[in-house]
Amino acid sequence: MKIPAHPLSFCSSLYTDYILMTTLKSHILHLLIALILLPATAMQASSPSEDFTTAFADSTLRVDLIMSGGGGIEAAISLQGLKKWDGWAGRRHFLNKLPAPGNGTIEVIDPLSADTLYRNSFSTLFQEWLSTDEATDTQRAFENTLLLPLPQREAEIRVTLYDARHSQMASGAFRYNPGDPLLPTVRAPHYEPTYIHRSGNPDQAIDILFIPEGYTAAEADKFMEDARRISSEILSYEPYRTYRDRFNISAVMIPSAESGVSLPHKGVWRDSAFGAHFYTFGIKKYLSSPNMRRLHDAIDALPYEHIVLLANTDEYGGAGIYNNYLMTAAGNELSLPVSVHEFGHSFGALADEYFYPGKETDQYPLDVEPWEANITTNHGASPKWEGPQYEGGGYRVKGIFRPSETCRMRDNDYPEFCPVCSSAIEKIILFYTAPPAE
Repeated sequence: MKIPAHPLSFCSSLYTDYILMTTLKSHILHLLIALILLPATAMQASSPSEDFTTAFADSTLRVDLIMSGGGGIEAAISLQGLKKWDGWAGRRHFLNKLPAPGNGTIEVIDPLSADTLYRNSFSTLFQEWLSTDEATDTQRAFENTLLLPLPQREAEIRVTLYDARHSQMASGAFRYNPGDPLLPTVRAPHYEPTYIHRSGNPDQAIDILFIPEGYTAAEADKFMEDARRISSEILSYEPYRTYRDRFNISAVMIPSAESGVSLPHKGVWRDSAFGAHFYTFGIKKYLSSPNMRRLHDAIDALPYEHIVLLANTDEYGGAGIYNNYLMTAAGNELSLPVSVHEFGHSFGALADEYFYPGKETDQYPLDVEPWEANITTNHGASPKWEGPQYEGGGYRVKGIFRPSETCRMRDNDYPEFCPVCSSAIEKIILFYTAPPAE
């Protein structure tokens, strides 16, 4: 403290301090009174631990996005549209937590308090495409659709994408206005689902929806048979078998004009419901659909959290994109193990543990710890698992390690998940279905 040069200035300083302290106490008292008299709704708006019914209606908000970039242009996220319907099949607890990190997040934010009311994570085909040679000199746009619980009041919706180094590569923020007269409401589903396995109400179980791709109306029975066969196979693996009573699995028949899906590498193009095709990014076995908006239009107002697309083909292949969709070639002789493997991606947030010498990729930088639970570069704050490490995984022969010699995430012939993968899947099942203790 600096001592004043004159006694009078010291007294003057004390008096000034007294006045300041008195004024400050007065302001604090008025602030406390104002807080006590605040309406309950305003207090709720500033609480980061809101329960579901305070912040959200029992309804769904569908968010359609366009993700674009490549060719030297920065990645961008644009809002394509919103729509809503009654009923929310997703979780009602752990609202501002993530089931797994993912390559992207979507958040609902209270614009008054800046509190995060809800979060979820996902990955996209667009981000995979950005790592291809085509993306170096070509600009493209990809559709993506995400579901949220419907906010009770005005909210900001924020979407963020991350690159392979976990750095933000694109973001977009959009305002949801519950009074918007242009916000469409879906009154009823377009198709009636058939339950294959039912354990409880949609708001209490994990809801998986099987969708046909390349099945004509005359092949409806074939689709239902394939859906039952593949869903039964998934539930036969641990830990799904132990927690089978926490899943609802339904199937909805959506006919295609032609039977089968497109095979670009063979010059075969089919008029299927969602335009699915092999040879994605030049990879023969990579089966995908670019028409996410068309897909979600067909299943509006149905209770679903996770999507399984069955492609009516005997070609070998499939795809699994975390919290996006699983697609599998239902007619192939390896359809059962492939479906379980791809569900490990789309639901379990697991990485591929296989690798091909001479065909390596740099999807995972060797100096960055992958976010998936079942591979490591040993660059994390602590080891991901106890026990041995086996080199090779994540499409790299060296520098990436997996937790087991073999596993369902590495080998089509192996009949189970390794303990680390099984534990990671179990954590996600419990995240969705086990509310926090009171």
